[in-house]
Amino acid sequence: MRLDIGDGFAIRSFTAADAEAIVKYADNRSVSVQLRDLFPHPYTLRDAHEWLAAAMNQEPERNFAIASPEEVIGGIGVGLGRGERRIPGEVGYWLGEPFWGRGIATRAVMAFTKYAFETYDLVRVYAEVYSSNPASARVLEKAGYALDGRFGRPIIKDGRIPDLLVYARLRPDAAKSWTRPR
Repeated sequence: MRLDIGDGFAIRSFTAADAEAIVKYADNRSVSVQLRDLFPHPYTLRDAHEWLAAAMNQEPERNFAIASPEEVIGGIGVGLGRGERRIPGEVGYWLGEPFWGRGIATRAVMAFTKYAFETYDLVRVYAEVYSSNPASARVLEKAGYALDGRFGRPIIKDGRIPDLLVYARLRPDAAKSWTRPR
């Protein structure tokens, strides 16, 4: 899979050759502190190889690289539910610090959200953001997501207990045909 997002950047499938670039940008406390604990710190070459093995063997493929023309600079993916929870998908993403503030994450989230709606038959896509990460909340807002809820201090991360913000977006055609039960 490949989605061009402008200025030479793209969302694409991972390859085994991506390991060193992943470590280059993922082994950064400023990145990991805003992500779930499943994203390790320090981030080692072994972590990258394990991640790539898992991501490259997913069926259907759900996790992708955000890449410059030269290398992987981040990642984006969607978690899929099952059963009665099969219509929402949770989007997660990260970007290497040298690429922050350039609109790359916003373009990636916009393109990937469209792809997720089209590919996985989702009605709703959402993302969870720590209140300590206003830049990521802004990425979601620029990508057309709306604040769906705020959970007061439900997690502990890096010795702090931030609020958890949930942003969501409905599939455009679903908003017309789907209504909430009363």
